[in-house]
Amino acid sequence: MPKAAAADTDPLVASVRAFNRFYTRQLGVLDESVLASGLSLTEMRVLYELAHRDGATATELGRDLGLDAGYLSRLLSKFEARRWLKRSPAPGDARQSLLVLTPSGRKAFAPIEKAAREQIATWLEALPPPQRDRLVKSMETVQRLLGGLPEAKVAYVLRDLRPGDLGWIVHRQSLLYHQEYGWDETFDALVAEIAGGFVKRFDAKRERCWVAEREGEVVGSAFLVRASDRVAKLRLLYVESSARGLEPFSVRRNRGFPNQSGSDSSCMLVEGGQHAWRSLTPMTCASASPRRSRRARAAARSQNVSISRLPRS
Repeated sequence: MPKAAAADTDPLVASVRAFNRFYTRQLGVLDESVLASGLSLTEMRVLYELAHRDGATATELGRDLGLDAGYLSRLLSKFEARRWLKRSPAPGDARQSLLVLTPSGRKAFAPIEKAAREQIATWLEALPPPQRDRLVKSMETVQRLLGGLPEAKVAYVLRDLRPGDLGWIVHRQSLLYHQEYGWDETFDALVAEIAGGFVKRFDAKRERCWVAEREGEVVGSAFLVRASDRVAKLRLLYVESSARGLEPFSVRRNRGFPNQSGSDSSCMLVEGGQHAWRSLTPMTCASASPRRSRRARAAARSQNVSISRLPRS
């Protein structure tokens, strides 16, 4: 099937187009004049860029906004005719001119900026605070995925369990392992069983859970579970794909917890996924119960890792 024909029937393409139609209507950009400004959306955007830059060339504006040079030239001439814009020679390049808004141009832009801010504030005020945060984060995600924002360079934090974490960890692990390895709902039951057992039989002296969080979102977990006086199991380890390569999990003897627990546990965890775990030499996979399905047994092997290499101090 040709790509164009396939795109016509692709539900993902249809969803994106539906969102585009919704959002352009929401913003009012289909109106002849945006925000009752007397300007088109493109004119308003060019004016915004000029107001927020300390001098820019037409070449820079055209490149950053993806505008045709001839079309942009006509818009700039329109602004000059209204005395909103002045040009001055660009330092070091006589062929270019720096474009700067005049006081009249800034005066014209001020009510447009105010109206735009008020429009967005009205939307946000209609939502409860948690939904506002969700909306803004979702918008940032769209920008980042489509290349409009650089990848956030935000450090992760490792913290203890909080109410609600276990349910989320079970949900994400079950979903991720289904997507990446095709495992079925028997794995959901296994993860829920492990998570519930950890809380019910928690031994504060020998066990611990690390939750990796980045920008307020959980991006991974690792559970250190007592198996015996000399063996600790590393269970429910996973890292979201968006955080892989950040090395959020590091369990070393010099961190203090393994020595205090008395378990023989010392390892470096770099990335989620069973293939990464198999490369860690201090670990050996424990057996799963033969009563489980093949998929569940494979899941158990990847989720049930014993650390038993170093002698206990």
